[in-house]
Amino acid sequence: MTASIADRLAAAGLPALPRSAWLSIDLDALTDNLTAIRELAGHGVPVFPVVKADAYGHGALPVARALEAALADGFCVAAMDEAMALREGGIQGPIRVLYPVPAGFAATAARERIGVSVGSWEGLTRLLDEGERTIPAGERPLTVELELETGLGRGGVDPAEVAAFASAVEAAPRATIGGLWTHLQASEDPERTALQLERFERAAGVLRAAGIRLPMRHVAASGGLLADVVGLDGVRPGLAIYGLIPDEFEAGALPLARMRRFRPVMSLHAQAVRVADLPAGHGVSYGPTFTTTRPSRVATLPLGYGDGYSRQFSNRAEGLVRGVRVPLIGNVAMDAIMIDVTDVPGPAVTMDDEFVLLGRQGEEEITAADLARLRTTNTWEVVTQMAARLPRVYDAASVSVDLRTLIARRS
Repeated sequence: MTASIADRLAAAGLPALPRSAWLSIDLDALTDNLTAIRELAGHGVPVFPVVKADAYGHGALPVARALEAALADGFCVAAMDEAMALREGGIQGPIRVLYPVPAGFAATAARERIGVSVGSWEGLTRLLDEGERTIPAGERPLTVELELETGLGRGGVDPAEVAAFASAVEAAPRATIGGLWTHLQASEDPERTALQLERFERAAGVLRAAGIRLPMRHVAASGGLLADVVGLDGVRPGLAIYGLIPDEFEAGALPLARMRRFRPVMSLHAQAVRVADLPAGHGVSYGPTFTTTRPSRVATLPLGYGDGYSRQFSNRAEGLVRGVRVPLIGNVAMDAIMIDVTDVPGPAVTMDDEFVLLGRQGEEEITAADLARLRTTNTWEVVTQMAARLPRVYDAASVSVDLRTLIARRS
């Protein structure tokens, strides 16, 4: 019999959970995914996992530490404070911020070896002026990467202006060019991707012809890697590092063996805070939108939309208990959901039973893609919206090695 979460944490010398709902983060799956990505990227191509948005809800610092120990080449984030939090947490490798940062952080970025990205003249001018004013002469310069607009329509330098942008950075006494990059709009669309790559290579050729050296060129994120887009000088996997396949790749679009190389890192678990026998005709949760039609055994689990478990799952989602699928009934509340366990075989379900709401139990599995379809959203949003107040238990070699809650982080 599998040990309870309380016993597993106690055996590891970790504190007890402050609530009986938690995310389990499989660090072995995480590092195995890094290995699979290295193989896809090709020999010697650096891998810079994306750990923005709290590592897609998995926990940025524990994830980055595990990946750095597994020799990831650096990290990508979306905001300056995300980068600074990694540095403050002891992450030593290269960090690049993929969205423009406020100019006032130029000196901090230079000092902390954080690369920044620009995609507009105004943003570049402000950043270079602030660097000139605040970065002492002789100190480490600010590393500036140029985002190239190749078709996404969201940001980046017009290819016709890329040489002027690069020349401005080269001429700045407190800045240096870190590289050129772009983001694919639809990596599953070969024709659209080919056009973007053509624009990118043309712009890179313009810079080479002008004698401007590019230390780094990167294009491929998770979708690009899976679609065999060239790795160039580095890749920046996001969803794939967490063992998830981008939703755009429909069943059969990728070789099955390739998809099986990736294992989901996150799973969502809970134990009931009450298991009660309700009579027929009893309303369940607010509204109510569900009324029992028979005597029913109902388990209340202590999580809800305040934890990122969407209200759209009301009367639609399922859980797993003892390897059996069981329906969620009634509206998802901020702090609670109700599961009908009447038909679970064997002895009556109790508060000692462990439920899985995302992940595998026995032969059954609820995937992030399953939950995304119920919400008419994408897999990224499902995992990223898991709230900070949900405890995260980090496991390696089948042992709990770290715990993050609102009140403590203990390893």
